[in-house]
Amino acid sequence: MEAYLVSLTDKAVIVINTIALVIIALGTLENFVFCIRLVVSHLSGHQIRRGWLRYARWLVAGLTYQLSADILETAIAPSWDEIGRLGAIAVIRTFLNFFLERDVEEIRVRDETVAKEAPSA
Repeated sequence: MEAYLVSLTDKAVIVINTIALVIIALGTLENFVFCIRLVVSHLSGHQIRRGWLRYARWLVAGLTYQLSADILETAIAPSWDEIGRLGAIAVIRTFLNFFLERDVEEIRVRDETVAKEAPSA
């Protein structure tokens, strides 16, 4: 039974990491197109911030999936070395996720404040 659970967990980790890869790749592709558009057009600072904010959301989503895969992988890690390595990776991803989410929230609040203060025409 234990071997079956380990095998199932290994497969789940692969699937979840694949989902994270797809999310990050799609977000990066979308941001690349945005950067090309940025070069050829004259976007406002607000539009540029919104573009980077959108990319940060993609990254937060991808990091969240990667963290969940790390948690599953840690559950079946065979050695303390592997548990330590996975723990370090999880801590780094958690900090990245925390700071990205904080930046996203700060920009959202700033944009809402600016929109409220702008005179309506």
